[in-house]
Amino acid sequence: MRAFIFPGQGSQKVGMGKDLADASAAAREVFEEVDDALGQKLSAIMFEGPEDQLTLTENAQPAIMANAIATLRVLEREGGIALADKGDCVAGHSLGEYTALCAVGAFSLADTARLLKLRGQAMQAAVPVGEGAMAALLGADLDKAQALAAAAADGQVCEVANDNDSTQVVISGHREAIERAVALVKDFEIKRGVLLPVSAPFHCSLMQPAADAMAQALGKTPPQPFTLPLYANVTAAQVTDPAEEQRLLVEQVTGRVRWRESVLAMRAAGVERFVELGGKVLGPMIGRIDKEAQVTSVVTMDDIEALAKEI
Repeated sequence: MRAFIFPGQGSQKVGMGKDLADASAAAREVFEEVDDALGQKLSAIMFEGPEDQLTLTENAQPAIMANAIATLRVLEREGGIALADKGDCVAGHSLGEYTALCAVGAFSLADTARLLKLRGQAMQAAVPVGEGAMAALLGADLDKAQALAAAAADGQVCEVANDNDSTQVVISGHREAIERAVALVKDFEIKRGVLLPVSAPFHCSLMQPAADAMAQALGKTPPQPFTLPLYANVTAAQVTDPAEEQRLLVEQVTGRVRWRESVLAMRAAGVERFVELGGKVLGPMIGRIDKEAQVTSVVTMDDIEALAKEI
């Protein structure tokens, strides 16, 4: 069995998508459609920068999605590969769940771009700049991370945001609480805590205003039936019902990204092969979760051509 997976925030970099756009009309059409949907030249920021504009949450989220969907469209059009024929399920990390839903027809490309732009804006606006923070705990499993977060909270928000793999968990919340957690890592037998260069504390209860905004937006633009099952971040379980997925996307804004558990659930269901489209971030995580899993990361035209020949 094969799963197609899609990366989340942090995988953006200046120049992303440019080679694909230069080489393929299918990719160019994706970037043009996203630009039109957003009423901005997002593709220019992706291709040329400046980096500080690309890393803005409201730009990074639709940019990462657009790059992954462009990769998929080239694979489909020039490689003759239909996702519904060659895949058994899809999943995405955080915003990548929207990309996955776009890939299987739950949202149009234009709607996905608009939803992610709004999601980025709402997440940024939920907490005043400087009041929130996130940190990666290296050498931590979920139990250690949860114990550390509880100890560091001291009446503030300090929660597990991402359970990425067996060696890396991300916490999120009030800046003071996250800094306390980083100072306490050795007490919990965690190798290191590293503050992340993010503009807001994603995937924690401080994001409730953004969850409310997404509930309203998804009420107006609900997901449609999709062609492959999706493994949802907040449940680490398979979803096929659009109404259930609509609810889970709202929960996802404040909820933990259960990526490690999602990969294990896909493996338990029989997935042997993971194909990451538009990034090389999730592949290494999967390798740490399960060394037996086969992972292919597809970013360049060469990657696309190699995958098309193989499957």
